[in-house]
Amino acid sequence: MPAKQTSEKAKSSQVFGQARKPAKMFRAGLYARVSTNDQQTIPLQMRALREYTARRGWTIALQVKEVGSGASERQLREKLLDAARRREIDVVLVWRLDLWGRSVADLLSTLQELDHLGVGFVSLTEALDLTTPAGRAMAGLLAVFAEFEREILRERVRAGLAHARQNGKKLGRPVTAATKAGEVQALHRAGISKAEIARRLQIGRTSVRRILE
Repeated sequence: MPAKQTSEKAKSSQVFGQARKPAKMFRAGLYARVSTNDQQTIPLQMRALREYTARRGWTIALQVKEVGSGASERQLREKLLDAARRREIDVVLVWRLDLWGRSVADLLSTLQELDHLGVGFVSLTEALDLTTPAGRAMAGLLAVFAEFEREILRERVRAGLAHARQNGKKLGRPVTAATKAGEVQALHRAGISKAEIARRLQIGRTSVRRILE
């Protein structure tokens, strides 16, 4: 009698619509960020990030929760980047791209650094997984948008400078007091007061005193 063969269909979680493949035990760093007026969504983000990490079979090495406003500096984000530089995490998980990057250029810069360090990056909302070929192709598109953003900023700067020149505004760095030391000493020898020297040369009184001392 042939031996009874039993087969059980393997249950595999779907990740971004694709069957999960066996992978090494990655150490994940989770990053959640909210605005000052929207702090109640932190638990929602962290729960989704933890659930995704569990489905991938990864371990959580670091969790960062940051509260800020607008495009302000992501100071706590540096904890994750430092952990990546120390090779303490293998992948970074975020809820949404704009929560991680202040701008397209900033986003691309950090993603390029993570890629150079061999650290993956996953954004749940955009279903972006830079550990896959499709995700890396998306990173290439981000590079195009980042260059477009930089070009727009350059155009705005050039337009602003041209407008300032048309209105007679002097451009460039302000003259430092050290470059006017000779004039300060000459005026002082001529009996001009320190306050008047500062006014004429448009430098601070403290700078005048330091030069004369």
